[in-house]
Amino acid sequence: MDKQTDTIIELHGITKVFEDGFKAVDDFNLEVKRGEFVTFLGPSGCGKTTTLRMIAGFDNPTEGDILLNGSSIIHLPPYKRPINTVFQRYALFPHMNIYENIAFGLRQKKTPGDVIDRKVRRVLDLVDLEGFEKRKIQTLSGGQQQRIAIARALVNEPEILLLDEPLGALDLKMRKEMQLELKNMHRRLGITFIYVTHDQEEALTMSDKIVVMNEGRTQQIGVPEDIYNEPKNAFVADFIGESNIFNGMMTGHLKARFCGGEFDCVDDYEEGTHITAVVRPEDVEITPPGQGTINGVVDSVIFKGMHYEITVLSGKNEMVIQTVHNARRGDRVGLRVDPENIHIMIAEDHTNLFFADVTPDFRLEYNGHRLDTSLTAIIPGSTRKQDGTLVDGSGDVLEPGRIRIQISLQPDDIEMTDDQEAGLVIGTISNLIYKGDHYSYIIHTELEQDFVVNDEFLWNMGDRVSLLMPVDKMKFILKRK
Repeated sequence: MDKQTDTIIELHGITKVFEDGFKAVDDFNLEVKRGEFVTFLGPSGCGKTTTLRMIAGFDNPTEGDILLNGSSIIHLPPYKRPINTVFQRYALFPHMNIYENIAFGLRQKKTPGDVIDRKVRRVLDLVDLEGFEKRKIQTLSGGQQQRIAIARALVNEPEILLLDEPLGALDLKMRKEMQLELKNMHRRLGITFIYVTHDQEEALTMSDKIVVMNEGRTQQIGVPEDIYNEPKNAFVADFIGESNIFNGMMTGHLKARFCGGEFDCVDDYEEGTHITAVVRPEDVEITPPGQGTINGVVDSVIFKGMHYEITVLSGKNEMVIQTVHNARRGDRVGLRVDPENIHIMIAEDHTNLFFADVTPDFRLEYNGHRLDTSLTAIIPGSTRKQDGTLVDGSGDVLEPGRIRIQISLQPDDIEMTDDQEAGLVIGTISNLIYKGDHYSYIIHTELEQDFVVNDEFLWNMGDRVSLLMPVDKMKFILKRK
């Protein structure tokens, strides 16, 4: 079979909603080729493991279908799927030696002894632990235990091996060694690996294809080079490696203004288009003052072994540079970036949209809070009659139970506070991206709605905040039910 064209597993419109209403995975679509090493990459809680569990059969999707070799498997129990899983906690049996740990699944299937012996010795050779058959689990290092867990999965000769953060329990040095070992093992075996991690370097090192996920949705699918060099949105740019991310605008043909200067670039959009510019720290060159595109002052210098990480302030913007050349705090410098090292994306529309309820007395409420405005003030041409009814500009009666008001509010117009009683709604910071002169936050609220908020101050992931949303900044649209 041609592994470049032969699809082994397909996920079509997979959605998973748990009993408490939490949507862990939302409309997930993916095709995996036979023999590929595919990695699900994203922050904790983004739906990676849930998706893996649905492929394995431990969870069933609420919507969608999973096809293996062209046939649906969502009704097949895990033990009937040619799929095995290796977890972060290896779950090895401490009372069994290595041989019996690996042979356990085969014995459950009543496999003949000579076949078990041949298969166990073969997988021990594959994981470079031949001769370890009689050793106890307690005598093995973390990396060796991880290999035994993989061997126990491989001995069943699965078509697909699922690995759920299998290196998470190892120290940094062992993790890096096992990354290369896993990649070599995948090459020798030729079977399909689907791997889950939140470690960007791990994904870039091992994968043929990376699936970047956030809040249950796919953000980008591609080979490691494309994911790193051509991120599709600010989340991917921020999550994959280190990035300088700036809001800006196209000012002409192949010219963009951001971070206080006009830069030549290779991405062409119409003049006046609002854009997001991504510049990797290793692509910024420090020059003498006046010889770069912008000037700034060195704010910090950190030695990282292979390079210095230098932060330069240019006006209200901050640029992080990785270079082998040192600098001193307080130095005035210039900064330049080659056009091909500037990645331009059309800016995402982060307008916050939500609905207010209309009370029987024609007042607006959101989350139990009355908004200081009236319907006649926000619905053009509307009036209240003497009998108390409300009519629109064409004379049609507007009934409270049959209308809603959609509110839009820009991220810059919302303020966060730790005073839980002060705002219209309370939420938790679930994501943040630094945009050069401010932070862009995603607040997951108690109403199961996310708000985007821009703030110049640094808050922490997981902080509980209350959102102050001024009525005079809101825009209102009448929606009929």
